[in-house]
Amino acid sequence: MIETRALAVLLLAAMAVPAAAVSSAPIPDFGGTWGRNAFNLEAPASGPGPLRNLRRIGKDASTPTTGGGDPIPLVGDYMSPLLKPHAAEIVKRMGEGSASGHDILDPSNQCHPYSPPYLLGMQQRVTVLQTKTEVTLVYGQDVQVRHVKLNVAHPANLRPSAMGDSVGHYEGDTLVVDTAGVELGPYTMVDRFGTPQSKAMHVVERYRLIDDAEARAAQERHEQTSGRLGGRQGNTTFAPNKNGLRVHVTIEDPETYTAPWSGDVTYRFTRDEFDERVCAENASQGRTLGIEHPPIAERPDF
Repeated sequence: MIETRALAVLLLAAMAVPAAAVSSAPIPDFGGTWGRNAFNLEAPASGPGPLRNLRRIGKDASTPTTGGGDPIPLVGDYMSPLLKPHAAEIVKRMGEGSASGHDILDPSNQCHPYSPPYLLGMQQRVTVLQTKTEVTLVYGQDVQVRHVKLNVAHPANLRPSAMGDSVGHYEGDTLVVDTAGVELGPYTMVDRFGTPQSKAMHVVERYRLIDDAEARAAQERHEQTSGRLGGRQGNTTFAPNKNGLRVHVTIEDPETYTAPWSGDVTYRFTRDEFDERVCAENASQGRTLGIEHPPIAERPDF
């Protein structure tokens, strides 16, 4: 009888304990197409941020621009204390080449994959597709695609790939994406200034919906220094009375940087048609850009 009463007490106590580990928070809806009209990561609210262009708009009225807004030449701040000496030397050399009228050979003009974090500063449009097990990010320029696997860890034996291995999870109203294992190619770089990266590159992105007015203000502020693109790339139209999307990016690479740093990407919701842009398949563009190492499949698809 004593054992029966003791068991009953234990059962009642167990029933009284709330299931705190089970979260009932709704998953935020990031679905749709999001756009902006500028390159580069935005400076964070505080702390170390992305390299700035020493020839940025507003500093030198004679600075030429492309498309009415993209400031060239691309002279990264090679004096930044964030850069380790070998990285600073590369950024300086890239800036000198750009200042003399030569393009910095990068994943965009050489038709190579845009790996994080480069793609975050380069792409103007992204479509987000969400399922219970995966978030797919489809970018406008060259239709770059990333697959973010949810609620799993990186493989124990991570095999490097062009986009790296991205895993994610939700923390309340935020999607957290962790990327590692980016394969280094001939044009793999952190940003448009040619900053190098190593196999140790680690990128964390935090996606969160924000008010449209806040998103608009952030975009306009960023365009004051990074410029607003011209032509189709700079004419994205935004849906009124819709949320904006803020991506806070934290970057760590102990072989390139002296400390971690962060930046933001701010998008606004757009209903513009998602147009396809090609690169390697465009023979005319390839001749114009002077592509040195066009991607070639090692084996046929079928």
